[in-house]
Amino acid sequence: MSGSLLNEYIEKRMSAMDLENELMRLIKEYNKIKKSFLVIIAADMEKATSQHISDISLSMSDYQILHEMLRKCHSKSIDIYIETPGGSGEATEEIVEFLHTSFDTVDFVIAGEAKSAGTLMALSADEIYMTDSGSLGPIDAQVRIGRSVVSAFDYVQWMETKRKEAEKTKQLNPVDATMIAQITPGEFEGVFHAQQLAVDKLREWLPKYKFKHWEKTQTRKIPVTDEMKKARAEEIANNLIDHSKWRSHGRSLKRKDLEELGLRINNLEEDPPICEIVYRIKTVIKLLFGSSTHFKMYITAEEKIFRDALTQGGKGAGQLQVPIAEFEVKCPKCGKRHLLYAKFGSIPSGMEKKIKEKAMKFPASNKLDCECGFQFDLTGLRNQIEKQTGQKIID
Repeated sequence: MSGSLLNEYIEKRMSAMDLENELMRLIKEYNKIKKSFLVIIAADMEKATSQHISDISLSMSDYQILHEMLRKCHSKSIDIYIETPGGSGEATEEIVEFLHTSFDTVDFVIAGEAKSAGTLMALSADEIYMTDSGSLGPIDAQVRIGRSVVSAFDYVQWMETKRKEAEKTKQLNPVDATMIAQITPGEFEGVFHAQQLAVDKLREWLPKYKFKHWEKTQTRKIPVTDEMKKARAEEIANNLIDHSKWRSHGRSLKRKDLEELGLRINNLEEDPPICEIVYRIKTVIKLLFGSSTHFKMYITAEEKIFRDALTQGGKGAGQLQVPIAEFEVKCPKCGKRHLLYAKFGSIPSGMEKKIKEKAMKFPASNKLDCECGFQFDLTGLRNQIEKQTGQKIID
């Protein structure tokens, strides 16, 4: 797309390190205009699918990292740019409580996807700012039943239906009985509480933070009472948890959808200087994920922390003491995926021959040409891999 931000950055042929520095520059520019303190929390949802990285979801480790990054921050207001598929409700609760205890104002910026627990976290904001590309999602908890991951809302509803049928007929369908047998009473209690946690937190957080300055209704200008705030929060929570309404846990809820639920969302498109910075941040994040082994990033104007993934035999690895590692880079221009391998020591010729059938050896020049004409600069990636593994790549 001619003239796009993506093409602009692609043509600059920036290394991973260049892109990291560009993100920090953009954050500084954002802070200067907004008079706030911006932190980026982003997860690469494409790597989660292609490399099966379980840590992609929000967890207590995210809370610990953010706590360490921000505990000495002296700003009174903080803005959170977040991209996440969701994760632990308990971790979300810890993060939200920490943010609101540490800062007078907590705002969220949504330009990509912030789903499930990411939506729950965003709805704890004093203000939510969204671009046209941003989306939240339903908050129905996802739980594992047997071999499947299902909506906690759907499962509780289904169990209640089967309970009523059994009371009426005095028996239970054998197929239903088999399905129910896959979960213990204690596990079912956990499913119920997973569903209720999100509802309980929205009931608490929306009136306390998002509706804090809601004093009059928009149309009739009627004074807003605490009871009205609680009723609106209840309605919004019940709508967002209702899987039957949205049909898909991954459903994208845009600004218009959220406003129809009764949420006031700030339209970033109406603030061109900030909106331009946010779109640049979104673009650079995409390019950085595509040209590095990063699968999570936490960045402020002064500090950056990355979590990286390498694969060896298809399994995630940390400090690898192995002779070979495989990894993937995605072309930001055409989307083609390139599978590469790096050698750290001698390996049997038969093994390398087999690997060469599906992957390309890490180029000694640190340059990789895609068929579309885009050239990767893999210098930063080489440095990351060698730092993470503690071993030098053999050319």
